[in-house]
This record gives sequence, structure tokens and C-alpha cells, in this order.
Amino acid sequence: MVDQLKAEHNVDVEWRPYYLRPDTPPAGMDLPDYILRARANGSEERLQSMAAIHGMEFKSTERIYNTRIAHEATEYARERGRANEFHKVIFRKVYAEREDISKWEVLRSAAEEVGLNADDMHVVVDGGKYTAQVAEQVRWAQEIGVTGVPTYVINDRYAIVGAQPYEAFKNALAQIKKAAQD
Repeated sequence: MVDQLKAEHNVDVEWRPYYLRPDTPPAGMDLPDYILRARANGSEERLQSMAAIHGMEFKSTERIYNTRIAHEATEYARERGRANEFHKVIFRKVYAEREDISKWEVLRSAAEEVGLNADDMHVVVDGGKYTAQVAEQVRWAQEIGVTGVPTYVINDRYAIVGAQPYEAFKNALAQIKKAAQD
């Protein structure tokens, strides 16, 4: 869907970090009961349907992963012009392959898949180069009221929260364009 938006509306998309569960321990954690109850009530069928529309596979995660190093690795990829590609692979690894993105072997595999130097990424990220930068971006997201993922912020003013259909984005872009013309 992001690729379609970029192609049809000439928009730039930048993925930015946000910790949905900042209390997640490094080893991750079991899913809370409220998520398990929501799944039992059919909450994930819509996500599976949306993924299928876009030719993607969706499998529910079995745990909550700690995403800190994945976010920092994404900043490494951003500096090298590969953030969107890296992010797409990370999403696939989590939501189609159920891989734990808090594990270096998963991040290394993603880095190699998009043509990044996985050894260098590991050393640079472990060295803490992006820790403060990611923390600042998370703080900014909290300041503007982000409470869920994904949240799409358009022109630093408008937010679309959650996995929404393509039409929601087209409508939002049309409203923004109309407001700019008025």
C-alpha cells in the first residue's frame, strides 16, 4: 500500500520508531490477555484480509518483541539509503515469518537481504550510535499524541491510526490537497 501511495500521489514515506510497549524486556514477553481475547473474537481477520489484498501473508505474532535494536538498525539503514527496503523486510520477518526482531541473526539476515553490511551494522548499532536518536524520535511521537502502531503522520499535522484501507489514505490526501487550495 505504501508503494501504491508513493506511485500514485508522489508522497515520501519515512518510517519512524515508536515503542508500543516500552516496558518490553530485552527477551520479549508473552502476549497480554486482552490481545489473546481480541484474537479469539476475530480481530485479526481484517488484518489478514488487508494483507491478502496487497499480496502479503499475515501471521499473528506469538510474543511481543523488544524492538529497540531493530529501530536502531533501521536508522543505520536510513543513513545508507535503504530504510524503506530494510523496514519492509523486517515487517515480513515479523508478520509473515514470525521471526523475533530482537535477535541479531534476524536483523543480520534482513541487512544482507537489502545489501547492507551486516557486520558493520551490528558493530555500529551495538556501539550505541543511534540510541539517543531513536529515543528522541520516540519522545517526539509521544509529544504529538501517537498511541498506536502504525500511525501515519501527514505533513506533521494529520494522523491516520491503525492498519487502514487504502481509501482512508486517498481520502486524507484529497482533503489535505483541498485545504491547501482554499
